[in-house]
Amino acid sequence: MVPDPVPSCRTEPLSVVICIETDVYGLGRPEGLRYENEKEETTVRKLVMLTLALIGTGPTAFSRTAKYPPLEQYLMSADAEASLATTAAPSSISSRATIKVLTKDGYQIVRQGDNGFVCMVMRAWTAPTYTPVQLRDLVYDATIRAPICFDPEAVRTVMPYYELRTKLGMQGKVPDQIAQAVEGAYAKGELPKREGVTFAYMWSAEQHLGPGIGHWHPHMMVFSPYYRNSMLGDNEFGKPLPIVTDDAGTPFAVVVIPVDDKLAIKTGTE
Repeated sequence: MVPDPVPSCRTEPLSVVICIETDVYGLGRPEGLRYENEKEETTVRKLVMLTLALIGTGPTAFSRTAKYPPLEQYLMSADAEASLATTAAPSSISSRATIKVLTKDGYQIVRQGDNGFVCMVMRAWTAPTYTPVQLRDLVYDATIRAPICFDPEAVRTVMPYYELRTKLGMQGKVPDQIAQAVEGAYAKGELPKREGVTFAYMWSAEQHLGPGIGHWHPHMMVFSPYYRNSMLGDNEFGKPLPIVTDDAGTPFAVVVIPVDDKLAIKTGTE
């Protein structure tokens, strides 16, 4: 059962980052900013303080001054990208899936499938919208390649969110602007409501998810509206255990479930 949303800072999804920063800076806890327990509060505050220390002026200020690399650095040849996209899932799925590749005009279909799945390679613009704070500025990393294969329901309800984020990033929008635009689109019904759990495969051995992360483990993405890590047992970030990785407590929450490393798929092996 999807839990009832917690109001204000933790949902709708609203300005989670700004709320947490306000709390950390000692300016008073905004109404609706809640922590599941003392452990969660301590962890969140440490992460935010570490981030602020590393970048000096805080994530929102950093986002206003950082610059995107040229768009060409985010792009690949269509053939290479299509091949990489198929490594996201087992061949029983990817061989019959629709394949999309990124062009200067956004994602375009290069192969129409017949099983309802869609495989594509996400770029850094699909980094978490709100939390963890330290991952929001991954949008500026043009080297990130994240092959993913959405199940049919995720194609309908989740893929448009990632495509919107990509469009906004290609327009030069910074993380705060992307978050505001996504929030507005969701509130207006321009993005599909997420009311149930959906899935995607990310089994590529060739995925690059960011500095210090690399290809990580093959894993399932479970799009779980309003989930928090406490609902999974408060597993630690970075370990091969189920964990809420993105935007906990919002409609865009993502649970990641690692699978056996032997299942990782290389180009040309499936």
